[in-house]
Amino acid sequence: MAGEIAPTPALSDALVILGAAGIVIPVFTRFRITPVIGFILIGLAVGPFGLGKLVYEYPWLGHVTISDPEGLEPFAEFGIILLLFSIGLELSFNRLWQLRKLVFGLGALELLIIGSCLAIALSMMGQYWTGAIGLGLALALSSTAIVLPIAGTHSPVGRAALAMLLFEDIAIVPIIFMLGAMAPNAQAEGWEGLVDTLWQGGLVVVALLVIGRIALPRLFAQAARTKSPELFLAASLLVVIGASLATAVVGLSPIVGALIAGLLIAETEYHGEIETIMEPFKGLALGVFLITVGMSIDLTTIWDNLGPIALAVVLVLSFKALVTGVLLRLMGARRGTAAETGVLMASPSETTLIVLTAASSALLIQPGTAQFWQIVTAIGLTITPILAKLGRAIARRVDGVPDVSPEPDGEARVIIVGAGRVGRLVAEMLKVHGKRYIALDSDSDLIARAKREGYYAIFADAARRDTLQRLDLGNALALVLTMDEPVLAQRLVAKVRKQYPDLLIVARARDSIHAAELYRAGASHAVPETLESSLQLSEAVLADIGVAMGPVIASIHEKRDELREQIQKDGALERKPKLRTGSVEAT
Repeated sequence: MAGEIAPTPALSDALVILGAAGIVIPVFTRFRITPVIGFILIGLAVGPFGLGKLVYEYPWLGHVTISDPEGLEPFAEFGIILLLFSIGLELSFNRLWQLRKLVFGLGALELLIIGSCLAIALSMMGQYWTGAIGLGLALALSSTAIVLPIAGTHSPVGRAALAMLLFEDIAIVPIIFMLGAMAPNAQAEGWEGLVDTLWQGGLVVVALLVIGRIALPRLFAQAARTKSPELFLAASLLVVIGASLATAVVGLSPIVGALIAGLLIAETEYHGEIETIMEPFKGLALGVFLITVGMSIDLTTIWDNLGPIALAVVLVLSFKALVTGVLLRLMGARRGTAAETGVLMASPSETTLIVLTAASSALLIQPGTAQFWQIVTAIGLTITPILAKLGRAIARRVDGVPDVSPEPDGEARVIIVGAGRVGRLVAEMLKVHGKRYIALDSDSDLIARAKREGYYAIFADAARRDTLQRLDLGNALALVLTMDEPVLAQRLVAKVRKQYPDLLIVARARDSIHAAELYRAGASHAVPETLESSLQLSEAVLADIGVAMGPVIASIHEKRDELREQIQKDGALERKPKLRTGSVEAT
């Protein structure tokens, strides 16, 4: 028909991706399966090695397949950038400084030992030594995009994984320059280019830190005054894209700029609002990245080389898990933490594909060899969620903690996060008054002690996204946070309050300042340790010097209410203006 407008390939691909997201996320969430596998399977189905093969025979399949796989690569890279930006929002310069020994100690050892051993093994199998080094370093990398969303950054496993992944992300640029310098036709330009990138990159990083500390608070304060979520989103994208481009221009990875942008915003009071606004974009962009991973899997090639590919996957993953677990154990990690982190970090990385491409372009490895290891990498990325479940199961067995998953039974109970001294005391008082409860903790030693003392406690990590979902919070009497982790407590309060606005949330606070932050996040009650200890001391003194117990208790209660009211008032006064969408609580 005249005037009819046909959809462009880009529009058709966008519809396929959005349709995949609309199917994968709710279906896999319903069955408590990570959407990572779903997106990879979608990529396998709609990619050039799936239904895309049949487009010429059945043209209508062009509407449900990806017609331009290369066109998705910028969006996939943007997903990785947003992921590192969100990681920066969860960190702070103080916390990053605390991780420095893990990043440059554990991270460096893990990459160098695994890379060197794999290079030696590949060299003994006939690979020329320069190509063996490139392959060894490529396979030693682990997936930031998949591992961190699974492990988080607050659990012991998440902190160890974060340290190693941060070092790998920093090392990717020197690795690529080194491979270029080892190329058969390379001269000294490769090493000179590395030196230039390092000093220019250092200047850019310093400039970002200085300008960011001065400009970002003013930028987001102005955006907050407008109460416009669109302006807040635009400012956030401007910052992350600008920082990424600044580092990319001088040869550094754009993810370095994204991480710095996140760290700078984390130091402002607007990080919660920004994290909430950016979350949907990060999830969708990561979905695009995972679809591109699925599109790179050729089932025909896998079937024709099933034996060698399966053997390579098993050997590489087993060796990486063993070395990483042993290193963590030598550095003092618990057996369960070392085992779980080792298994989770075993799979290759999305940056493995980049290093393989660089090694192939430098003529260090043959195209057929690069394709073989690309398939191994894609399979490793696909099974990473399975490795995560396997790692948790091994950790519980190693620590002697049974794999208990609380199932909703329809009866209301109190959920206690933390099985330490405070958590066990809360559980004891609930038992005295006949109230049902369940305590959870990610420390297997505390769980074992709680069980020995007769408490109902399970091994679970509240920092994981799926943990609280399994606890049937919508039917809970209350959520009690007793762990001594201020940042995690504040994030959990905000996240749970957003999902369950009527739930009673009682949180332990270190002091009155932390209590005010918890009230701002949505806590029903925040109990500062310093306040309660002061009141108990006052009660003991008054009673022992002869004051009647009745007036003492009455005055203590009155003072407690007065101080609590003042803390709540301080939290309300410091609360920042909310955007009109209402979606500005920290998550």
